[in-house]
This record gives sequence, structure tokens and C-alpha cells, in this order.
Amino acid sequence: MRTVQMTLDEKLVSQVDQVIRELKISRSGFTRQALQDALERYRIHKLEEQHRKGYVAHPSGKNGTNNEFTIWEAEQEWGD
Repeated sequence: MRTVQMTLDEKLVSQVDQVIRELKISRSGFTRQALQDALERYRIHKLEEQHRKGYVAHPSGKNGTNNEFTIWEAEQEWGD
């Protein structure tokens, strides 16, 4: 592992300290997990953006009509 020095405001440190006492983990452990969670959210965001751009560039259905899911409409059951 590598040691990284960070500058944080006092309020944030106090909030983190309160949570780590409840979770019974270290600041480092908490920070590692928070950074991993942030990286995963960023990865998902990038995939969603790529997906959105793909649909903009290549709309579903024939000739750009949005009928990709119309074949499933008869299968829908909404109940009473």
C-alpha cells in the first residue's frame, strides 16, 4: 500500500470520525471504501453515458423509429 497525505476540512474529518467509531473501522479503511465506491459510480456513469450516446447515434428500430420493444407489447400484463 501507499501512504497518501490529504487536506480535509475539520467538519468533514469530524463527520468521518463519528462514522468510523460506529463502524469500528479506521479512517484509512473508510477512505479506501469511499474511494472504491466513488470509482465504481464513475465507471457506471461512463457506461451509461456511452450507452446513451450509442442510442443517439444509432436509434433503435427500422429507419430510426423507436419500435425496439413493440414486439413485447402483447406480452405485457398489467393486472386489474
